[in-house]
Formats: sequence, C-alpha cells, structure tokens
Amino acid sequence: MVERLFQAALDFQDVCSVYIGHRLGLYEALGAAGSATPAELARRTATDERYVREWLEQQAVTGILAVENGYGLPDERQYFVPEGHVETLLQRDSVNWIIPLALQMIGSVRPLDQLLQAYRSGAGVPYADYGADMREGISLMNRAQFLTFLGSEWLPAIPDLHARLTERPSAWVADVGCGTGWSSIAIARACPKVRVDGIDLDAASIDVANANAAGAGVADRVSFAVRDAADPRLAGRYDLVTVFEALHDMAHPVDALRAIRGLLAAGGTAVIADERVADGFTAPGEDVERLMYGFSILHCLAVGREEQPSAATGAVLRPDALRAMADEAGFAGVEILPIDNDFWRFYRLTP
Repeated sequence: MVERLFQAALDFQDVCSVYIGHRLGLYEALGAAGSATPAELARRTATDERYVREWLEQQAVTGILAVENGYGLPDERQYFVPEGHVETLLQRDSVNWIIPLALQMIGSVRPLDQLLQAYRSGAGVPYADYGADMREGISLMNRAQFLTFLGSEWLPAIPDLHARLTERPSAWVADVGCGTGWSSIAIARACPKVRVDGIDLDAASIDVANANAAGAGVADRVSFAVRDAADPRLAGRYDLVTVFEALHDMAHPVDALRAIRGLLAAGGTAVIADERVADGFTAPGEDVERLMYGFSILHCLAVGREEQPSAATGAVLRPDALRAMADEAGFAGVEILPIDNDFWRFYRLTP
C-alpha cells in the first residue's frame, strides 16, 4: 500500500504539471517551435524563466518531455515534445488528447473544503463551484468523441432512427443536459436536415454552447437555452431526445425521464448515454469502475445532492438501476444499444 500511494503521489504531481503546461500554453509553444530552451519558451509564453526551467526539468525527469544536450548548462538545454506524445498533449481533435482529463481532475478538487462539509451535513456542492476547469474539461473530453463518433458510429447503430433523422426534412431533436453543446453540434453536422434544441440548467455552459454553435456554422439549426425539460411548451415536439452523461447527476432522474418521455412526438425515441460501469458491485473493481467511483466521491454525488431532496445517484448508474428509473417514468422498453465505447453505455428508451 505504501508503494501504491507513493506512485499515486507521483502520478498526481504529473497531472498537476500537465495542467500547468496546458493552462500556460507551454506545450503548444513547444509544439509550434519544435524545441526550446527555458529562456526561449518563457519568452514565447510571457512567463517567468526560472519557473519555466524548473517545469521543463520536471517534465523531462518524469518522462513527459524529452531533452537534447541534457548534460549541458541548464539554460542551454533544448526541450521538445517526443513524437509519441504529440497526439496526447497537442492534438485537440483526437480522442486520445488527454489534457481535458487533467482539467477535470484539478476541477474536481477545487471545492474540497465545501465537499468535506457536504460529507458531514449531507448537503450538495453546486456544479458552478467546480469552476471553469471542470466545465471545460468535460466539454473538451467529450468534444472529440462527439465529432468523431456520433455521426459515423453511434447514430448509424440505430438504423431506423438514423434514417428518420437523415431523410425526414423536419426532424427535431432535443439534447437534454447539453452542456457546452458539442453533442448538439455533432448531431446537426451528421444530420443536415434536423433542428436541435440544446437544453441545460447551467447558464455558463449555455453561453459557451451558443459561441460553439456559431463557430461551427450551425447556429441556424441549433439553438441553446437555459430551460427545464419539463417546460409544457416543448411537449410532444421531438423525434429524438438525447441525454449524454448527465442523467446520473440529476437530483430527480425519474422526473427527468418522465419529462423526456413527454417531449417525444409519436414514434419518437430517447437515447441515454451514461457510465459504462459493471453490472454489479465487485471489489476490487476494473479501472473504469475505479475512475467512475473516483469522480462520484469528488463530484457527481455532491452535484446531484445540491437540490434537496435528491435521488443521490452518483456516477455509478448500473443498467438495472437505469431500467428501474425508466420503468417508473413510464417508458415501455429499455434496450442496451450495440455501441462499443470504453466509458459509456448507450440505452434506447421507447415510450
């Protein structure tokens, strides 16, 4: 156990160092230049040379960056991103770009004092208190897979739904819990005939989502609003309602599913993606199970308990629990979809 926690401490330091490198633009500057001395990198990023030198040395010692002239004077060493690390550290459109995970990890501990108090009181911690790191980390982590897989693999895995969205000229989609909007944007890109309404209760995320839609050139078919899915003005409007990795964070998931069922037009369907945890509790667990429990104890359970009373679901939403929620909400059927993803399980809910 001593060895395990010692290694975990080293890994935690690496995550923090990667966070520093991303937030200060150090990796991007290195990637653009090819290589740099501490003084050159500090000048390019408007940072302090002494801090940058220490960071570069740490990155080389821990094996994240490489160094030429390593035995030379400290100020003369040339640091660079190794070829095998470029995708992981610099390629934002790759599903292997891991920087967003570092943002989420730092964000998850920002309100740590509040979280400790919540553990004592049974209260929650507002999502907004986790700050921009958590919001951006979730957004950027999901962005690449939405744009890469949603139109090419996920929707085509549901042939009748895919045909309805691509062939019907007036198909309408509601993306509930849309966050910063990349799922809505990916649906619009994959299905040029549809209109998408992104719905979320976090105003900061909706502001970013509107900017993202404008930048992606789909603002004419995608709209975002701070809105409750239970708004009666939306009832019976949508051919598809999606919820991507948000159901487990909701204080009242059954009520949310009931509202989602009310959004559906005749013949409509709901697609829910949530964590790909094990079918049942097993200790010790696999890595994905460990990751989801980690996020649950630091973030998801607390966010879900901000509103009281709360179902207090947490991140570990197992298939049987989701089926029970859908059944209580009035859905007639729940199907686990044949979509391969390391972290998410996809469900189709039929009214």
